[in-house]
Amino acid sequence: MLLNYIKISFRNFGKQRLFSGLNIFGLGIGMAAVWLMVLYVADELSYDRFHEKADRIVRVVHRASWDESSFHIPLTSAPFAIALQTDYPEIEKTVRISQEGGGRVKYGKNEVVANDIYFADAAILDVFTFPVLYGNAKTALSEPQKIVLTKTLAERLFKNPASAVGKTVFFSNDYPNVVTAVIDDVPANSHLKFSAIRSLPKDYTTGWQQFELYTYMLLKNGTDRQKFEKKLAGFFPKYLKKEMGNVAYQMELQPLTSIHLHSDLEFEISANGNINTVYVFGAIAALILLIACINYVNLYTARSMKRIREVGVRKAIGSERSQLIAQFLTESLIMTFFAGAVAYLLVVISLPLFNALAEKTLSIGYRNNMFSALFAIAFISLVGILSGLYPALRFSGFRPVTALKGQIGSQTGSGYFRKSLVVFQFAATVVMIACSAVVYRQMHYVNSKDLGFNKSQVLVFHIDKDEVRTQVSALKQKLLTSALIESAASSGNSIGTNYIGSAGMFFEKENGQMGENTQKVQKFSVDSDFLKTMQIKLSSGKNFSSESEADRFGSVLVNESLVKKQGWENPVGKRLKYFIDGQGNTKEARIVGVVNDFHIYSLQHKIEPLVLQLPASSDRDNIYVRISAGKTKEALAFMREAYREFDPEATLEFQFLDANFAQQYRSEQRQGNVMLTFAVLAVLIACLGLFGLAAFAAESRTKEIGVRKVLGASVQSVVLLLSKDFIKLVLVAIVIGTPVAIFAMTEWLKNFQYKETLSWWIFASAGLLAIIIALLTVSAQALRSATMNPVKSLRSE
Repeated sequence: MLLNYIKISFRNFGKQRLFSGLNIFGLGIGMAAVWLMVLYVADELSYDRFHEKADRIVRVVHRASWDESSFHIPLTSAPFAIALQTDYPEIEKTVRISQEGGGRVKYGKNEVVANDIYFADAAILDVFTFPVLYGNAKTALSEPQKIVLTKTLAERLFKNPASAVGKTVFFSNDYPNVVTAVIDDVPANSHLKFSAIRSLPKDYTTGWQQFELYTYMLLKNGTDRQKFEKKLAGFFPKYLKKEMGNVAYQMELQPLTSIHLHSDLEFEISANGNINTVYVFGAIAALILLIACINYVNLYTARSMKRIREVGVRKAIGSERSQLIAQFLTESLIMTFFAGAVAYLLVVISLPLFNALAEKTLSIGYRNNMFSALFAIAFISLVGILSGLYPALRFSGFRPVTALKGQIGSQTGSGYFRKSLVVFQFAATVVMIACSAVVYRQMHYVNSKDLGFNKSQVLVFHIDKDEVRTQVSALKQKLLTSALIESAASSGNSIGTNYIGSAGMFFEKENGQMGENTQKVQKFSVDSDFLKTMQIKLSSGKNFSSESEADRFGSVLVNESLVKKQGWENPVGKRLKYFIDGQGNTKEARIVGVVNDFHIYSLQHKIEPLVLQLPASSDRDNIYVRISAGKTKEALAFMREAYREFDPEATLEFQFLDANFAQQYRSEQRQGNVMLTFAVLAVLIACLGLFGLAAFAAESRTKEIGVRKVLGASVQSVVLLLSKDFIKLVLVAIVIGTPVAIFAMTEWLKNFQYKETLSWWIFASAGLLAIIIALLTVSAQALRSATMNPVKSLRSE
């Protein structure tokens, strides 16, 4: 019996090649989309789960709010870990991590620039699972000036990683680090991303409010994280209240496995994903599959109208309804498995492109994974059964007499059902088109918005050696001898990429009294040429001078946000105090000028109160250079040559400031690329279905079209006759889809502190595009039917 079902199925496919092809290709695209999304979602959900103790590892996060300001960050200061370990027996071990270990690494003649090197406590290799290939994990970082390399970095330095242990590598200033271990490369699904780990001194400490480290804790077995978190309420009054005053403070513990998808704080250690993005992408993939299944149901239902007499004959000669259902489901399953094969080919072909768009290293991996193969078969079977169930139940239920006569009664219900499915398809399409447009418009906005400085033609390079940092003034003078260089400045950090740091400071009140509590502000070390080089404007006061001893130790600039927060009417001359060590000693400075607000980070972040200070010589390690337009290649060559006079062995690496800021939107750009790709797929599948329905409508009305043409109907009127019903459905879809798109994009834009407005024309354009696509799809088939010879049309029936 099954063999008979299969023969009949292939016979029907042969008779209806166009519609079978449309169904197979449409379903194949839908299943390929789901396949890709399953790989993507599985990878996102797997982050940090490879650590053996992942269920017991947490990260310390804290938040505080006061007056009109607040912070919620994953950064802590150095004393946090020691105090937590001492006071709370629930903690088995703590690990502090700093991202400031990178630089130029040398071994013999081999030199590698590795900016992704961490400083960390010795317990990092015990708390986290990073397999050690060579060396001893327990003692690898137990002493100062030790370093653990990843396999790739060891290969770059030593060729053979096995020979690295015991060798000494040198950082800038010939600072030695002994290689004590080589670990396997960090998995891609880790939120900690590094090429090496340097030992952090056990006695390393800072001020309590110098938030610059990430603190992780390994909880003891059986510890209830939520109960323990409540117990941590005693930490603030004991250690922080003295400096921070009466602020609303809370310490939180983030489970390691939730960081990547559920943490969206400022100053994350690496770019995280977003659980909402996973939900959205999963929903889009399911939506595309649903659209493909709708196409199948629509086309199958429409074409099966011509098989009514077949159903009647089968019933008349004794076929049971269950047998007819089995026949229809067999056809559906065979077609779905063909679609599955198409999906597999599409995934194999498109996976490299998808990896590039999503910045992943996904692979199908089904050859050696029986479970995955069985899951794929089960999934394809489920899609086939669900897609074919409605047509099977509907057409197997006709009575033999009416079926033999070709009389199937009123088709109103069936017609409305097919129309509603078309509406759903195009509503989903309108949503995805509109969302893609909003994402790309926001990306254009963040890349073109005035940041408060001119980022064009500005590049930054890092100075590794301390002796060169003491010669920055001479270096700048050397650079300015060329007409290719317009200006140069130095600072302690590179904006757009690094966390510049924050500090708790005391500020003078309007009544002249110094504030009793510290307030957290951003602190940035820059020289007196920074404003000129970056073209940042002063709103009041004056710039400080690098040549003035008074300015070097007692003058600062502040931004307008700080002035507004303090409520100062005349900020110039106001005093502030800042900590100069970890023992609570402070120094006083006066405000000599106020600069216009400018962005240090991406537009996801609000401009915060900022204090600019002249840097110490050791802190002048980033050089900003504004070069002449159109002379980039010549300017880079000149700077390399000029720098060799100060460090003959150095190989400068330049970063363009506009590229640094653009890099901050990689995640959103990636979302936009993926969304656009799937929007195109949705449009394609919807068009395939619409084309099939238009073809069926034209075929069903062949005789009517012939009569109309004989009576004098024009080609335009026939095209309009066949197209108007579909266009009405698309209009209804626009009305339904537009509010959904507006809501979705309103929520997405909440990720940005600065954003474009949702203009009505974006959604109108999305609707118009959907109408044009539908019209072109339907009109192509309608025009073909309208230009057919009416004699042939009348003979066809």
